[in-house]
Amino acid sequence: MTVSLLALAAMAAAQPVTTFYPQPASPIGQAAPVAAAPAPIAAPVTSNAILRIGTEVPLRLSEQLTTGGKKLRVGHRFHLQVAEPVLVNGVTVIPVGSPAVGEITDVRNKGMWGKSGHLAGRLLYVTVNGRQIRLSGAFDDKGVAGGVGAALVSGLIFLPAGFFMTGTSALVPAGTIIKGFTDEDVPLAMPAQTQAPLVVGPPAAPMQVPAPTQPPK
Repeated sequence: MTVSLLALAAMAAAQPVTTFYPQPASPIGQAAPVAAAPAPIAAPVTSNAILRIGTEVPLRLSEQLTTGGKKLRVGHRFHLQVAEPVLVNGVTVIPVGSPAVGEITDVRNKGMWGKSGHLAGRLLYVTVNGRQIRLSGAFDDKGVAGGVGAALVSGLIFLPAGFFMTGTSALVPAGTIIKGFTDEDVPLAMPAQTQAPLVVGPPAAPMQVPAPTQPPK
């Protein structure tokens, strides 16, 4: 009997013992942790482009230019603003309202015997984000001639002493649209075309294929 009890005790000691530890419970009201959402793959942020020489830049004159009063001089700087946006690859590179500058190149005041006034100017540059971009383009305006020529076709005209016929002054009103062109190639660094970011999600669950059914016997 004693031998049997000792044998049973030896057999029990030889068996492996597995210990179970209780798992901590989640706090009440707190959801189980969720895996973080996958980060999107960023699209390119910049691309290289060029504002080509000869690109049209419509400009609006910000001030009136006239030979009236005989104050206008060659070399006078006048101001303009960009009237329409200039685009490259669909991106605005010269916004509306960007300031531009021109210069008077010729002035002739009106005179006696129907001599009309005349002025001419050229475009110098437009400023965008602190950068001056050279422009090309010129314009001129002549005043309307007086009526002496029309009167002379009907015959000899005797004018009273001290009477002089004069032409009109040249005038370019504020708001006049003047067409300019870029006079240099300008390298650009602009945002790439907007695209939706590519999102890589978790792998899809395997498709469950039902087992084939046995035909009835």
